[in-house]
Amino acid sequence: MTSLESLRLYVPEPTGRPGHETDFSYLHLSPAGAVRKPAIDATPVDTADLAFTLVRVLDEDGRAVGPWAPEPDVPLLQRGLRAMMKTRAFDAKMLIAQRQKKISFYIQCLGEEAIATAHAFAIQPGDMCFPTYRQQGLLLAREDIPMVELICQLMSNGRDPMRGRQLPVMYSYKRAGFFSISGNLATQFIQAVGWAMASAIKGDTKIASAWIGDGATAESDFHTALTFAHVYRAPVILNVVNNQWAISTFQAIAGGEATTFAARGVGCGIASLRVDGNDFLAVLAASRWAAARARSNLGPTLIEWVTYRAGAHSTSDDPARYRPADDWQHFPLGDPIARLKQHLVGLDAWSDDEHRRTQEQLEAEVAAAMKEAESYGGTLIDGHVPPLESMFEDVYKDMPPHLHEQMRQAQT
Repeated sequence: MTSLESLRLYVPEPTGRPGHETDFSYLHLSPAGAVRKPAIDATPVDTADLAFTLVRVLDEDGRAVGPWAPEPDVPLLQRGLRAMMKTRAFDAKMLIAQRQKKISFYIQCLGEEAIATAHAFAIQPGDMCFPTYRQQGLLLAREDIPMVELICQLMSNGRDPMRGRQLPVMYSYKRAGFFSISGNLATQFIQAVGWAMASAIKGDTKIASAWIGDGATAESDFHTALTFAHVYRAPVILNVVNNQWAISTFQAIAGGEATTFAARGVGCGIASLRVDGNDFLAVLAASRWAAARARSNLGPTLIEWVTYRAGAHSTSDDPARYRPADDWQHFPLGDPIARLKQHLVGLDAWSDDEHRRTQEQLEAEVAAAMKEAESYGGTLIDGHVPPLESMFEDVYKDMPPHLHEQMRQAQT
């Protein structure tokens, strides 16, 4: 009898660790402009190749090339660049505020600004986004959402509509189509599909946009969402932000090593794209394509946005413990702000001086919003603590006797 080799499990490892440069060859990039653009009514199986290539528009010289290049719209692109710069300035200020103990916790989207901001320009009022904690750009790209309101939610002060019941970065904005962020990752994916199905059942014209990170695709809700979206052709965009890292685990642990996350959509009968998430024009074009499909009763689209988490997972994280400290500088898709700036400079629609003035203006706006938010109530550094009885409120319309008794006991 032939002896067999012992069975063993395979444990994926990242291609870079502290002290060693990351080998990014695993990304399988495509040249800018090389990937075809299918018709809006393409069948899901006809997008199979697009789940393994990479939709890109901006080339190395900042030129928009290929079939995905959107029609030139300089004012929109200028707004997009400003929105990305605003998001980065906001993140930087809030990170400092957390270090100063003015807020308890914060999560940046450094290096990922193009994804949420460009997507915000592709959807319409009334559509509903079901985000994670790294899509603040969906709100900051809008001119009708004052930054001071976001900061009040971060501070849990007297102007916080959530009254401190949410983790600071888990905003809720019904009027902006920004569904309350869930701390249990992946739940928002199936919620978005359900909301989209309800919109169709009511005969409405609004679509949903679901958001998830590469790590959370390993959750069962992700797969359930794909099944329902496919079976009922729900009018929903399924966004998978592959920023290469979950909290401290490489994207391969969630199954992204031998295949792509976009391929999971194709396997479930869903039209799927893999897109350069650091290319504002590519994000805008792909988002518009997916939104048009959803609004035309052609069903869902899954988009894997390939990007890189340039900073820490959160203010509680130190990425230098598990990956090279200079990874972002070597990431082949570059900085989304620098890339769009280069494009606009090439169109004679932007300049270094204008960039500097805009940066200074935005930093001043964020500082002013921070100062105003502080005027509405104490921060952590001031020892601000909500009244004890507030934890019992807003649970029931009429507080039942057992909660009255618990509140009495807590106050004694």
